[in-house]
Amino acid sequence: MKSFIDAGVEEYLYAMLPPRPPVLAEMERQAKERDIPIVGPAVARVLYQYAKLVGAQTVFEMGSAIGYSTIWWALAVGESGCVIYTDGSEKNAREAEGYFREAGVLERIEIKVGDALELLEKHDEKFDILFNDVDKRDYPRVFDMAGARVRQGGLFITDNVLWSGRVAEPDPKEESTRAILKFNQQLKESKEWFTTVLPLRDGVAVATKL
Repeated sequence: MKSFIDAGVEEYLYAMLPPRPPVLAEMERQAKERDIPIVGPAVARVLYQYAKLVGAQTVFEMGSAIGYSTIWWALAVGESGCVIYTDGSEKNAREAEGYFREAGVLERIEIKVGDALELLEKHDEKFDILFNDVDKRDYPRVFDMAGARVRQGGLFITDNVLWSGRVAEPDPKEESTRAILKFNQQLKESKEWFTTVLPLRDGVAVATKL
């Protein structure tokens, strides 16, 4: 994954992060060794901070893998909150469940296995935060669903919106890149969302429901 920050500055940035609890540190190690996609500690702290800022109690996470970001959300919403974990892999879900138990947050997480978009369709309620990290080709479809499922003043947060810089290609051939470009344009043109893109790690779009 291409970095958008000077290498020296990035090294300093990560060196400035406080140590994580052992379970999160172990998940970071596993992700590095096994090439598992996680948001990483710098972005995770941003997610935690935004959740705290809006007083989030409900989070729907689309594409949770081994549950690294799920734990950060669960820590942010507290004992009275609820985070919905979704992933298409039963194996990922079972591994994530073990981490949730170790982190002491299992009781505030609902684990759902299956297609994240189909699972979201089954929920009529509006969430405080919708976190989008599914297959990039599905991003435009997620945008179409998000407005009805985030409360006013809530957040729609999406990872990988800069896609290792491929969004800047003049004529991208990759389907996933074109989908992200369409998604970013949808956010830009929307009167329903106020959006800022943070060029941290692979790019995070933070959209507030107006």
